[in-house]
Amino acid sequence: MNNTNFNHKPSFMKSKINLLLLALMLLVIPAFGQGSGQGAGKVTVSGRVLDDQGQPVIGAGVMVEGTTLGTATDMDGRYTITVPSNATLTIQSIGFKTESIPVRGRARIDATLSSDQEMLNEIVVVGYGTQKKANLTGAVDQVGEDTFEGRPNANLAQMLQGRVANLNLKFTDGRPNSSPSFNIRGRTSIGQGGSALVLIDGVEGNASLLNPNDIESVSVLKDAASSAIYGSRAPYGVVLITTKNAKKGTATVNYQSNFSFETPTAMPDVVSDGYTWAEHFYKSWYNYKGSNPTAINKTMEFTTAWLEEYRQRAESGNYETLVSDGSLITSGRWLYFHKGTDYYDALYKDFTFSQTHNLSISGADDKFDYYVSARIYDNNGLFDSTVNPDSYKMYNGRVKAGYQVTPWFRIYSNTDISYSKYVMPETQSEGGGNIWRNIADEGHPCSPIINPDGTLSYSGVYSVGDILYGGSNRTYTNRQAQNTVGAKATFFENRLRLNADFTYRVRTYDTHVHRLPSPFSRYEGKIESLAEIKGLADYISETLRTYDYLATNEYIEYEDTWGKHNFKALVGYNYEQQVYKNTYAYNDGLLSPNVDNINLALGLDNKNITGDYSKWRTAGAFFRFNYNYAERYLLEVNGRYDGSSKFPARQRWAFFPSVSAGWRISEEPWFNVDKRWISNIKIRGSYGSLGNSNVGVYKYDETFEFENGRIINGQKVRYTSAPSPIPESLTWETAQTLDGGVDLSFFSGRLNFTGDIYRRKTLNMYTVGPTLPDVYGASSPKGNYAEMTTRGFELSLSWEDAVKLGGKPFTYGLHATLADYYSIIDKYNNALKSLNNNAYMTNYYEGMTLGEMWGFVSNGLYQTQAQIDADEAAAKAAGQEHFNSLMQQTESYTLYPGDIKFEDLNGNGYIDRGSNTADDSGDRVIIGNSEPRYIYSFGVDLGWNGFFANAFFQGVGKQDWYPDNESSSFWGMYNRPYNQMPSWHLNNYWTEENPNAYLPRYTGYFAPFYKGRTNANTLYLQDASYIRLKSVQFGYTLPEKLTRKAGFQKVSIFLAGENLWTWSPVYKHTRDVDVTANIYGTDSVLSTTGDGYNFPTMKSLSIGLKMTLGHISETLGRAAKPAYDAAAIAALMAKAEKAAEDAKAAEEKYEKLVKVERENAFYPVFFELNSSELTDLEKVHVRDIVRRVNAEDSGAKFSIRGKADAGTGTAARNAELSKQRVENVISYMKELGVDPDCFTVDTGVGFDTDSELDRCVIIEKL
Repeated sequence: MNNTNFNHKPSFMKSKINLLLLALMLLVIPAFGQGSGQGAGKVTVSGRVLDDQGQPVIGAGVMVEGTTLGTATDMDGRYTITVPSNATLTIQSIGFKTESIPVRGRARIDATLSSDQEMLNEIVVVGYGTQKKANLTGAVDQVGEDTFEGRPNANLAQMLQGRVANLNLKFTDGRPNSSPSFNIRGRTSIGQGGSALVLIDGVEGNASLLNPNDIESVSVLKDAASSAIYGSRAPYGVVLITTKNAKKGTATVNYQSNFSFETPTAMPDVVSDGYTWAEHFYKSWYNYKGSNPTAINKTMEFTTAWLEEYRQRAESGNYETLVSDGSLITSGRWLYFHKGTDYYDALYKDFTFSQTHNLSISGADDKFDYYVSARIYDNNGLFDSTVNPDSYKMYNGRVKAGYQVTPWFRIYSNTDISYSKYVMPETQSEGGGNIWRNIADEGHPCSPIINPDGTLSYSGVYSVGDILYGGSNRTYTNRQAQNTVGAKATFFENRLRLNADFTYRVRTYDTHVHRLPSPFSRYEGKIESLAEIKGLADYISETLRTYDYLATNEYIEYEDTWGKHNFKALVGYNYEQQVYKNTYAYNDGLLSPNVDNINLALGLDNKNITGDYSKWRTAGAFFRFNYNYAERYLLEVNGRYDGSSKFPARQRWAFFPSVSAGWRISEEPWFNVDKRWISNIKIRGSYGSLGNSNVGVYKYDETFEFENGRIINGQKVRYTSAPSPIPESLTWETAQTLDGGVDLSFFSGRLNFTGDIYRRKTLNMYTVGPTLPDVYGASSPKGNYAEMTTRGFELSLSWEDAVKLGGKPFTYGLHATLADYYSIIDKYNNALKSLNNNAYMTNYYEGMTLGEMWGFVSNGLYQTQAQIDADEAAAKAAGQEHFNSLMQQTESYTLYPGDIKFEDLNGNGYIDRGSNTADDSGDRVIIGNSEPRYIYSFGVDLGWNGFFANAFFQGVGKQDWYPDNESSSFWGMYNRPYNQMPSWHLNNYWTEENPNAYLPRYTGYFAPFYKGRTNANTLYLQDASYIRLKSVQFGYTLPEKLTRKAGFQKVSIFLAGENLWTWSPVYKHTRDVDVTANIYGTDSVLSTTGDGYNFPTMKSLSIGLKMTLGHISETLGRAAKPAYDAAAIAALMAKAEKAAEDAKAAEEKYEKLVKVERENAFYPVFFELNSSELTDLEKVHVRDIVRRVNAEDSGAKFSIRGKADAGTGTAARNAELSKQRVENVISYMKELGVDPDCFTVDTGVGFDTDSELDRCVIIEKL
């Protein structure tokens, strides 16, 4: 037996004595310090911070709790800090558990930090419960409240964009109430569609109506295994939003505000010089038509004589508005020689202002808990009008309360209310009220908005005048009230849990439209109206929508542990229903321009009222079973039997199962890598099948529509038509998902990686049927005819650490994600593989990759007539009149130098589409894909000495875009000659002097652009990938010594920015479009064809303030006098005396054990009576033993034997207990890195009546 130095006193002995002394101090000091809080003296504290291996922790932050006062440990783990004697020190370092230690006047405080398995023990919200992150077998991602902290956005979706890998949020505009559907892992069904299920506190809800400041976490369930418990509502994933609950303690008040200044991210830079624009209007018109125009669209007359006069005046700077004498345009009309108008500048304010105010109060004790919050969001609008402004206001309120009726029974309530009102002015002219389309068509820079007599010009009223000075607008009002009441009962030490809840929600969503044609003037002294010229009526319409929703959930959970076998089971029932009612009313002939009551519209020419009604119900029984062995081998099985009223009676019920499994390799006994290097390795896989009930309520039913017919005998006769046929064999669309993933953690949890690869196969998609003979007499009925496969991956990587900077801890975190997906059609009724002419609207066919864009190939522009002649000659030889008869680059199809040269790929001598099928596409090929690929994000978080900062970037690595027809923000006058002219077009189009220009010769109605995606081509296909600085924040938390004086626990001020910077390859040409939103061709409110006809995405700078009043009772009680209770003090003193006696006894006991170690050269590890579990203190002791022995002999071997108390229990029971104790000690020593081959187990069991050595395991060094 080797000689070993046993003079070192085991640290676990000190720990027990210190615990008893701390107990004494905890009992005595508060009795004489109540209500004081002031006048605490200062003490200089020194100490050393070690890890659980006895090594110094470098750069650990030693902070005074609740303040910014702190320091950091040096290279030896030592620190010194002067603090109030009653302070509490918080000691933290990345990769270790945080320790909080009361000072209590001590001058030396040492600390041992244990490895932080927080990343593994983190609780993640899953369906109907929570799980440890380490035990997850499905693909689940979660973000916390810090994602939304201090952000000035109007709603949740705007804050979540890019934060979770493969949670895809596609915005089409930047309206403050804009909130897209949530998509997880790419394209869903091409039949019924579908998006992720969004649940707020377990109840399906609308995330756009939620107060982001109420959110505690957002979990994204991506694969079928995670989502299966929600059945047919969740074939495409689930977003679980959990709102905040009260933290235990007295009432805390939090207030947060943001004051933001916003401007558009993309402001069209257009030619505003009147003559320059008019000159190019004439050029683009003439180059296409070959003749002179007589008007500039509808609102201005045109003559070449006027243009020449305009030129002369522009050169001399003689701009003015006259009344025509008839020599240039019609006599009496306003004659404009205007310097120029920038209609976008006139429309938008220099900046818009918005503000957010959040207030919350929360508290909890052993019986009652509550969380109350309120929020106001106010955006004063973008349009520069005092007469007809836009605005958006939203109010939120939430009250959560719970009461612990008995130790085993709790009841709770969760009430949420929201109200929003969006007032949106619109034009009364045309284009569906879309102001951006109206500016494109009639916002002529050569016309002023206001005439000299103060009236609106014809161009003015048709464009921005109606918005800025008119009375037409839409008002959207959203009201919602929801209450959930529930109960939870626990039995058998919380192993059995019964849960039940009931939710009722009523929501109204109303649209009020007020249309009023604005007056204008074309002739001096004559006021006109679009009501006269265009026949546009003044009217009011109202759409009143009501949603009544109720839901209930009842489920039972049971979990238990038998040795290393851990079980958890859940079974439950869910029922939901919704009734929807819609009433639409229309009345024209307003009694006066300002009336807003539909009853004050006379209905002179038209009045109408219609309605709609629907009801759906869904019910399901579900179960989940979890099993793990020693948190090493993991298994989960889910299933749900679902029924939905949306399906035919014979197909309303179906069963949807899933299974997943995981293997934590790092927990294997043979995995001997130091936990400080590799903390976790887990591989996992899952498979599940889910139905899709995200369908129209009556989609699978034969429905009749009744309409008003002709007037017969003075009355309108109503009629109907035969419903579309429905196949007999209709069934659910089904999504089958296979997922494989890996979770890795390194360097004591500092570095973490998660990766998943998946395949989702969507079957029985509800799409067009096979082609039927003409004698059938109707279109082919839709049915379950299509299949699609989506494949993809997602990666997440994060690093968190701290270093010493200026004597204080500097914390930093880096995080990044990367995701990708693509979808292929496996089955579709398109045997010929027919294509659509539009590059974005290609018919589906087997083998097609969704998003693929078919177009023509072009390698440049014609530079000479000889090139054109050669192509035309080839066409003539092939019997064609023109080389390119598909695209009118001039009205006569005549080609000129500077026109686009297309490649004859099939060699037939001319440009054609062949049979317009995938197998015979003529000169078209796949030139790109409109789906986003390689979606990424990365960010950084920093903190030092009260300062904090973070920045977050997100983007798309690959995405193709061909601007749509009517995309005048890009094509300008190539689209229509009277559209706005982007400034980047100037000197950037082909001329003989500029043959290398990017754009072709300047021609209006130019078919490759004007027809947009019908004639998409490679030369002008745009790379719409991008990177955006999505959010940035910088702030400072004021020192506590300042804030405490004002009664606040914490005060932070910060600056925040949203969408401040974006780069895209598109921006090499123009920044007039925002590639993150304006390329999708539709506004969330106004649906008008044309990319860029959208409310702009906004960027913002804001200043924010966050204050915590802290514990109200403490704040108010600081000035209170101490209240002494003699009886209480006597009782505390008695406890203190008992604690002192225990401490003395413990000291004597452990002194005796030191002697045992010295004399016998072995180490006893003690256990509680009838227990084989190592206590925390004994774990410290074992770590100390391993450290000391390895310090002298790193290859030491151990003999281990158990000892039991001969005075209690049977011999058999004691033998089994002793065996379990030995196994647990060996298991823990393996976790500490001891080689398994170093153990020799003495199978004999010792019985001892010596009270000092009973109930222990003897570790002896060999």
